[in-house]
Amino acid sequence: MSNEVKTKEKIDMDPKYIVKLTVTLLGTCLIVALLLGLVNGVTAGPIAEINQQKTEAAMLAVVSDPDNTTFSDALELSGDMTAAATAAGGTLNEMYEVQVNGEAAGYAVKVTASGSQGSIEMMVGVDAEGTVTGVSVVNHSETSGIGTKVVGNEPTASGVGVLDQFIGKSAADGTLTVGTNVDAITGATVSTKGVTAGVNAALAAVAAMG
Repeated sequence: MSNEVKTKEKIDMDPKYIVKLTVTLLGTCLIVALLLGLVNGVTAGPIAEINQQKTEAAMLAVVSDPDNTTFSDALELSGDMTAAATAAGGTLNEMYEVQVNGEAAGYAVKVTASGSQGSIEMMVGVDAEGTVTGVSVVNHSETSGIGTKVVGNEPTASGVGVLDQFIGKSAADGTLTVGTNVDAITGATVSTKGVTAGVNAALAAVAAMG
């Protein structure tokens, strides 16, 4: 049996090679970071514009008289308003005063609540008496063919659109709850609950204004 002695070859790294490799990697990282920054700079504007267009369309969709309605700039959100929305199950993002023929007529409230596949961002119209005038979804990640039935306002078993059923609801109805005073779309209960939480949050935020 052979008594060969196995030896490991020791590789000596040239310091110049190490420096060259480090500089190359650093340069590559800087170039990638620069390219990503350029892409973000190019796309940020159009994305913001698209989001603003969606917001404006949603605002008009939740008022009772869109032809004669204008909106204020975004209002300052107080701690009480954001806290009230959070306690009701949603997140208050933005609020605008609704003006019909120049007269204050309520608010358009953008809120976010949890759906089945992520956040549902919606606009809720609330008139001067604290009654919901409309609900429109701005952004969502709900499952196609299931949760999208909710954001697309498909009819419930009663024949009323799942979003339209909130019109006329107010604090006088108590906390809006699926199965009690809100009907869900079959197979999309979680999505319906998400929208319901958003409406509760919007009503709470407006009520907290005093």
